[in-house]
Amino acid sequence: MTTLDAFRASTAGEEPPADATPALQGLWWLQRGDWTRAHECVQAHEGERDCDSVHAHLHRQEGDLSNAGYCYRRAGRAIPKDQTLEQEWAALTAEFLARR
Repeated sequence: MTTLDAFRASTAGEEPPADATPALQGLWWLQRGDWTRAHECVQAHEGERDCDSVHAHLHRQEGDLSNAGYCYRRAGRAIPKDQTLEQEWAALTAEFLARR
């Protein structure tokens, strides 16, 4: 299993790790500062819970709370009220890495 720190360090490369799921790819692109590529990645897999979770996080980050709320509901998650965006990114990433 890749650790959170190793995954974060991998963003120094040009492409996400070859075994990254679409949700992890979205988180990887977001960590690199490419919100648009992250959004395209997870939107292409709409309806997959992990991708919907990342999609929600992306809309929360941009301040579109209406869209974020819709995506959180699709993912079966509540909008995190006690997590910063960075904390939510780390929690999602760690959760998805643990499942690989």
